[in-house]
Amino acid sequence: MRLLVFLSLAVCLVISACTKDQLEKDKEKIEKYLDDNGLIAESTDSGIYYIIEEEGTGTEHPNVNSEVTVYYTGYFLDGSFFDGTGGTPATFFLYETIKGWQQGIPLFKRGGKGKLFIPSELGYGSSNYGPIPGNSVLVFNIELVDF
Repeated sequence: MRLLVFLSLAVCLVISACTKDQLEKDKEKIEKYLDDNGLIAESTDSGIYYIIEEEGTGTEHPNVNSEVTVYYTGYFLDGSFFDGTGGTPATFFLYETIKGWQQGIPLFKRGGKGKLFIPSELGYGSSNYGPIPGNSVLVFNIELVDF
């Protein structure tokens, strides 16, 4: 029984270390992209980098339980497009989205526009998801229409 507990703990530590290593790699990639493109971004404790380009109105921000309406374009750090709303906004509950959106969209006010740089851990992790390879940093242009 002690061996099982020890092995379980060891596996958890290895997984945690791998996630931390990937987060550091993603952070370096994001910071290089920002530097190469002359962009200045804020960052959260979880590793999301963001740029608020238009402040929006009011004082309220959505939360993870909010139903939000957004325009967005998703692409990789190399500029390759992978998803977007085009000319029609999308409406959904934030709790149904990736963790990066659950934490990043609440940084915006109604009508706010900007960019989110999401480390892979807060996107789709090490798993491939449609056109998104595992361990991909995701970049989103966001316009929060309403919530």
